[in-house]
This record gives sequence, C-alpha cells and structure tokens, in this order.
Amino acid sequence: METGRILHVASYAGQIILENGGETYRVEETIAKICQSYGVEVAEGFVTPTGIMASASRTPADVRSVIKRVKHRTVNLDKIARVNELARHNMKHPVGVDEFLQRLHEIDATPPRSLMVVVGAAAVAAAMFTLMFGGTPTDALSAMVIGVVVRWLTAKASGLGINDFFINVMGSAVITLMGLISVWLEVGNNGSLIIIGSLMLLVPGLAITNAIRDTLAGDLVAGVTRGAEAFLIAVSLAAGSGIVIGLWMEWMGGVL
Repeated sequence: METGRILHVASYAGQIILENGGETYRVEETIAKICQSYGVEVAEGFVTPTGIMASASRTPADVRSVIKRVKHRTVNLDKIARVNELARHNMKHPVGVDEFLQRLHEIDATPPRSLMVVVGAAAVAAAMFTLMFGGTPTDALSAMVIGVVVRWLTAKASGLGINDFFINVMGSAVITLMGLISVWLEVGNNGSLIIIGSLMLLVPGLAITNAIRDTLAGDLVAGVTRGAEAFLIAVSLAAGSGIVIGLWMEWMGGVL
C-alpha cells in the first residue's frame, strides 16, 4: 500500500481534529496510530495550532512528507471524538484506506448545530453563570436576553469572515452596554454580575485549557502559541468592555 496515500489520510484526520479545537499532541498521536494501523511503523508529526508537518516511511529510501495549513479553527468536540474513535477502531479492525478516507469525509461534512440550538444554549449558560456569581433571578433574565443577542451577532459576524479579535471586541461591548442599560431601566439589579455572567460566553476557556495541556505534554511551541491566543482574546474582551464603560461614565455620569 502506498505510504504517501496513508500519510495523506492520517494527516487529514489530524487536520479535522486541529480545526475543531483538539490539542496538538492528540493530532500527532492520531497521525502515528493511523499510519501504524496500515503497517507504516515510522511516522512522525510536528503540529502547531496553525499547521501540520508529518512524515512517514517504510524504508530509509521511501520517505514521504506532507504539510497542511490550518486557517480556520472552531470548537466541535463531537468531530474530535468521532475521529479518535475511528482511529482507535482502525487499530484493531483495519478497513481499506479508501473506506477510511470516506468516513473522514463524512465526519468533516457533518453540519454544525443549528443556530437556534447554539443561541438557546448561550442564553441558558449566561443566565446560569450570573446566578452562580450571586445575581438575582432578574439579573439572570437580563443575562439570558444578552446571551441570545450576543451569540446571534457573533455567529453572523463570524459567517461574514470578520477577524475574531474584532468579533470579541464587538461582543464584549454589546454585553457591557446591554448590561448597563438593563440596570438603568431597572430590569436588572447588579450590572457587574450581569456583565460578568454574559462575558463568560466569550472567555477563551478551551484555548487556556489546551495551552496548559500542550505545555504539560511537552509541546512548548503550541502551548505558548495557544497561551498568546488566550491572552489576546482576554485583551479584546477588556477593550470592548472598557470602551463602553468609559463612554457610559462620560455621557451618563457614572457606572450603574
């Protein structure tokens, strides 16, 4: 069986994992496992959050390599779990390379959750975070409305190809403005809790977790890169909220 084709399939599986929020060490392990399941014992991968470089060989004279650029990343843990399960199953019960590739295409083509489901989950999450931080039921109701608006806006902005940094600035600005307005209208009681609870929707929890896991796994380049990504997201959230609070203090004479 051609080594290059096996490596292509393995790297494609790794690409799916990386594009959907998986850790870099998981991608490297998956590539190695898939190659080994088809008899290619020597397989190495070097993965960063934005690219995959992998090589495989059966003999010193038969070395194949591939480079894949990852430009788009999202979070879809279901796809990661399905690729991992497929790779583990293939170790025990190998299928043909073409069939394996077809299954990968099916996983990759799986449509995301509908926008209504995502917006509904964001609304519930914002309300629950607000309650967890000590907010009142009216605060949670305000956060729920904010969660619906912000999640819908960020989804539409992402679909237009707007940079993630500016999406987060916009999202945090909208959250802060709506939180202040809800208290001003006496719908909510604690503006800070409403804002904090809603901002949790944009906090880079996965990026922080992956940065720590990659660092502990010895992938220092990936760990530092993901840490920098999480830092920039935090800066964008602070910038959006800070701008709105500053303008509110200037125009309204204080922060509620």
